[in-house]
Amino acid sequence: MLLSVADFIGVSKASASRIVHHVSRAIAGLYPQYVKTLSNTQNAFHEIAGFPRILGAIDCTHVPIQSPDSNIGEEYRNRKGIFSMNVQGVCNADLLFMNVVARWPGSAHDATIFNNSRLKMQCEEGLFGNRWLIGDSAYPCTSYLLTPLLNPTSVAENHYNEAHIKTRNTIERCFGVWKRRFPILSLKIRVAMQTTQAIIIATSVLHNICRLNNIRDVDPEVAMPQESGDITYAEGIGQQNHSVRQQLINNYFSV
Repeated sequence: MLLSVADFIGVSKASASRIVHHVSRAIAGLYPQYVKTLSNTQNAFHEIAGFPRILGAIDCTHVPIQSPDSNIGEEYRNRKGIFSMNVQGVCNADLLFMNVVARWPGSAHDATIFNNSRLKMQCEEGLFGNRWLIGDSAYPCTSYLLTPLLNPTSVAENHYNEAHIKTRNTIERCFGVWKRRFPILSLKIRVAMQTTQAIIIATSVLHNICRLNNIRDVDPEVAMPQESGDITYAEGIGQQNHSVRQQLINNYFSV
């Protein structure tokens, strides 16, 4: 891919590599300006399926890469046998990224990435008030991150799960639009690790710029990531706290 770009613009492959590296890092440097937690997210999420007080939808997606080297390469082989980066993302109801973490190998569990993130620390410190993140069963259920019930038995629990799935689908759609807009995220990235990380962050910044300026060249309803639904459950990972979820079900979804 670098060779094709180099030939197209009339420079050497080494020059193309340096340009991609410097430009990606420059755009990634805009991350604090364009990828940030928003304060007015709950109303738009509530309009989707009536789920209250949602801060953002969280999930991880795999970005294929070449093996870094023979020493650490196996750390990047994911459960499907592909070398990848496991990238954490959080979005709002308008498919804007509010958080992106692109430094973990493909073998890392989604919950491990979240448990070691600054976002979790901010949630535990109460920085976002009484708002919740919403994620799939790969995450532990806590007082600030709500997951679906694995075996719903009552009408209220089924209503909760239905609303949860519809609301959480925003992050799946966000990943889909992002990868369709920037095909490099679905192909195998063949550059150095630091440049790979910069490319992932830079494309998340560009994605938000496009969304903010209504540049929508893909249909978010059909742009879905391929690994959706393939979940490794978070049993035993992190501290589980089901009381807040059950209280929400009893007070809000039993009506």
